[in-house]
Parts: sequence; C-alpha cells; structure tokens
Amino acid sequence: MKVVFHFDGTESLRDKLEALGIELCPESDEQRFNALLPEVEVLWHVLKPVTAEIIARAPKLKLIQKIGSGVNTIDIEAAKRRGIAVCNLPGTNSRAVAEMTLLLMLACLRRIADLNVLVRKGGWFEALQLQDSLGEIAGRTVGLVGYGEVPKILMPILQAMDADVLFWSRSERSSSLEELLARSDVVSLHLPLTPETERIIDPRRMKRGAILVNTARGGLVDEPFLINALESGHLAAAGLDVFAAEPPPAGHPLLSLPNVICAPHAAWLTQETLQRSLDVALENVRRLEAGKPLLHRVA
Repeated sequence: MKVVFHFDGTESLRDKLEALGIELCPESDEQRFNALLPEVEVLWHVLKPVTAEIIARAPKLKLIQKIGSGVNTIDIEAAKRRGIAVCNLPGTNSRAVAEMTLLLMLACLRRIADLNVLVRKGGWFEALQLQDSLGEIAGRTVGLVGYGEVPKILMPILQAMDADVLFWSRSERSSSLEELLARSDVVSLHLPLTPETERIIDPRRMKRGAILVNTARGGLVDEPFLINALESGHLAAAGLDVFAAEPPPAGHPLLSLPNVICAPHAAWLTQETLQRSLDVALENVRRLEAGKPLLHRVA
C-alpha cells in the first residue's frame, strides 16, 4: 500500500519511514507531491490543506490520516463524496502542546526572548532594566478557552503554581467567555477551528495588560485586532504558535512586534509525539489493509 507522509521531516525521520515502506514528501516540495498523488493510497497529513482539487488528483486514495487532531485543513465533504476515510489522532500530542503552552506563558511573563538577545549582545545591565515588566504565574488569573485534553493537563499544573484558573467551553465552563476575557491576566486558546469558533476571540475584549497564548488555530483570533491591541499596549504580549495564514507572509506585522514570541506551529512536535502518532497511523494502515474498522475515524 502506497503511504505518503506529507511533512517537512528530517533525514533521520526519512530513514525511519523508508524502513517501514513509507515515503516522506516535504510540504515544500510541490513537484514531488504532485508526482506522488496518482499512486498514493494513504496520505498522512499535517498542515498543508488537502483540498478537493488535491483529492480529485488522487484516484487511488483510500485514507487521509491527520497527524494531529484538527481536521479543518481537510476538505471533509470532498473526501466523503469519494468514500475516502478521514481519521485523526486525538490525544497523541496533548502533553507536548500543554508543555509548549506553559512555556509560552512563562516566556511572555519573563520576557525570555528579550533577555536572551540583550545578554548575547553584551547588554547584561540593560537586560536587568526590564525588571519592572517581569512577572510570575502565581497570583495571576489564567483563562483557558476550551476544555479538552490540553486544558485538563494544564489546569492542575497552573493551580500547583498558585494561579487562579478559569475555563470556558461550549459544554463545560467555570465562567462565561466574556467574564473570562475580562478577568484573565493570561488567556490561552484550546478550541478547534470551526465556522462557530472562527474569530471568536476579539482581543479588545481582553483585560488591559493581559497576555494571549495560542497553540490551537490562528483563525480563532481576529488578527487585525490582535495586531492593534499589541501595538497600542492594550495587550502586554502574545505567545503564538499558530497564525491565520501559515506560514505567515513575509512582512507580516506580528513577526516584527517585539512583544510577540513566535513558533512555527510546532507545539505538538516532539519525538515522543511523533512516535505515538506513527504508532496509531501505522495501525490504521494495517486496519485498512485488513478491512477492519479504523481508529478515530471522523468521516
């Protein structure tokens, strides 16, 4: 069975996959991906959208396996029309995303990016002058928007650090979303991107001086308002692993703001997460070949 992992992986990952009979095709290599589409039967998908046009050019495709949880980058209806199964991997990356979320919170509160740059440039004493803007999680209110696996890992950690934790989701909540945004010193996003959640966060509704952390989906936030809130000082900082367009275009305002810490949608990306993901994805390939029910099928 022809399995293609569409991902910009390392050479060591390529070697590992080749031993399993799986081809690693970088998302950046469109020519190679287009050449593989006519023969691919199972597509392991990370971020680059699987559109109806791509599905139409893959006549042998039987399974789109999301390496992760969010399937907003897959044209589910086009897959359904072709009878192509779509599966995801809920929970395999939750620990990694929770740790990255905490890292971004601390990085913003302690201005670690600024301290690193200043010390490397010989600005030891200049770095110490940032002291008035450095803070701790203890004693602050942290609002978790969404209450899936990642927030459930984060909540006891934050509480152990003496934070006051609020949470809101459409099914479970300790406060309304409006109250959470108004009260929280740190707001962290953990929702899937759907038509109902798109631009659900208006940074203008957040507490003045608060920090926004997003390891979920960039489309959850009204990005122009976020830029304005960061430029005006309404928000103190943002820790962003995700953007509305990925990768963000050159010259994007968020990339030049000094109070923004950026990562390339890598909160999930650890060796441990990759191994857990590969284990489940390989099991689904075996199940597909054997005609057995697939794990975590969403369509």
